[in-house]
Amino acid sequence: MSGPHTTVLSVPFDSAERARRVERSVRPEIGAIDGDRTTATLVREGDTVEITVTADDLVALRAGCNTWLTLVGTAERADTGAGTVQSTREG
Repeated sequence: MSGPHTTVLSVPFDSAERARRVERSVRPEIGAIDGDRTTATLVREGDTVEITVTADDLVALRAGCNTWLTLVGTAERADTGAGTVQSTREG
């Protein structure tokens, strides 16, 4: 069966502010990493980020979903770590 195939990745966060920071981190990739077979759109509503991945075939859909889940996960981890950085400067 040929495409288009679509999946919506809905990622809830503990606050709208955190969802906004993650959204702003991954938004520049919309359009930049689209391929010949896959595209994505990004929407944030409150504390939830939704990415819709559309692909011509199931292999491309899986690759697109993996890419976006990795990007969101990385942005989420970076956001978590941002609040824990401490200065090592003395004095």
